[in-house]
Amino acid sequence: MENVSEAKSGIEQAAEDLFNFAVDREDVKVLMANLHKAADIQRNSVEYELQILKIISVGWAISFYLENRPEKDRLAACYWRAIEAFSKNLSETSGLIVGHPIDYFQILKERLATYVNSLQQKPEAPEPAVVIGPEFALACGNRNDVFTVMTGSRMFIAAIGSVKQYLEALGLKQAGVQ
Repeated sequence: MENVSEAKSGIEQAAEDLFNFAVDREDVKVLMANLHKAADIQRNSVEYELQILKIISVGWAISFYLENRPEKDRLAACYWRAIEAFSKNLSETSGLIVGHPIDYFQILKERLATYVNSLQQKPEAPEPAVVIGPEFALACGNRNDVFTVMTGSRMFIAAIGSVKQYLEALGLKQAGVQ
């Protein structure tokens, strides 16, 4: 019985670690600092969308890298519950500031659905970041801005790469999944 308890605590710790990584803003700040001055985009939109992309990229990576692992559902559920609680707090605070209700978790779900739909429509894409970058730029307001496309692609690649490394370090990554 101890092993089950330890495994649950390990999954919960992993979910907490991934949640903390997803909401950490340091890489958002770095990407914003490196967004080219010639970018034809509203910078506050890029910053807002980068955080959304990071959160959903982490969730997507959990499901992708643990595709056939028994830990996938539990880890993903723990992660998304933490994101939902975070979103509720953020929504309440933001709603007070702007004067109308905001449902940040719904925004995350809609963005995730948009990105997943785009990936499904382009199965021939050599890698997901080729699809994610333009969708990210569209969400920011200018699908054709190459600097924004690259910024979104960088966030996606960095986020899923970090999740992959973390899961590998825990011995959880699905064998054969690159």
